[in-house]
Amino acid sequence: MPIAGQGMLLTSMDIDSLHEAEFNRWYDREHLEERVAIDGFLEARRYVAHDGRPKYLSLYSTATFDVLESPAYRKALASQTDWSKANIARFQNMIRGVSRITISRGVGRGAALGIIRLRPPADGADKLRAALREQLDPAARDGIISMHLLENDPVLSKPLTPDADKADPGAGDWFVLIHATDVGAVPAAAASITGNAALKPLVVTSGVYRLLWDIAKSDLPRG
Repeated sequence: MPIAGQGMLLTSMDIDSLHEAEFNRWYDREHLEERVAIDGFLEARRYVAHDGRPKYLSLYSTATFDVLESPAYRKALASQTDWSKANIARFQNMIRGVSRITISRGVGRGAALGIIRLRPPADGADKLRAALREQLDPAARDGIISMHLLENDPVLSKPLTPDADKADPGAGDWFVLIHATDVGAVPAAAASITGNAALKPLVVTSGVYRLLWDIAKSDLPRG
């Protein structure tokens, strides 16, 4: 499996420049390590936009999808540190996807990431998944390491910000991930979806991100 586990939490947000240094310090010194320490979480990867919005993106892999509604994760959400509460309150344009990994092809993860957000038709999920399976093949694409499909759970995919209870038509969206060796390799691979006449009407947004750093469970201090 190129992505560890079967579940993924995707979070993305902007932050006011006044608080950006503190936001990055919190993510790098507390938040990613804290989340990976939760039972069932395997690794986390943090990105910054090369061409896309929101500016920041994080991906958290879990052993199973059920980890993302487990008592351990719910406890972590209910007992945020004061540092976390202060930073979360400043999030802007937050996206939060609690997802199943339903397609995963290739081996490894790249230093660049393409992401395409899709809104599946109400009665066409199976047909769309089959169409994407044909497109998500990294083998014939230079610079592309692996390609994946995340399908959001619309009930669990709510932001942590104060407006979490507002209706969100995008809560059930899907995300295509394109792992590449360089940002320059992403557009051609993304075009197989964003430029596809049948798929293009379903595209909500797309972007290209650069890896900042990652952490796995095995990186955590022992004891």
